[in-house]
Amino acid sequence: MELTNVVEPVEDGRSYVEKINWPFLSELKDSPAEYKAGLDLALAKCWLWLHESGTYVRLTEAGAELFS
Repeated sequence: MELTNVVEPVEDGRSYVEKINWPFLSELKDSPAEYKAGLDLALAKCWLWLHESGTYVRLTEAGAELFS
């Protein structure tokens, strides 16, 4: 969620998912399983919207409220 909040959106508030997963996996040194679990939780809590292609994510209003 924090990475999604700081990534520059490309259009319509959407961010490329690789702008989130790359730092999560390479810089934070977390595992793919942890990434998937976090993404699944954010989707289940309706904090993130995931495009059906899997290419983009967008913070929802509920997700944005976590940072206000």
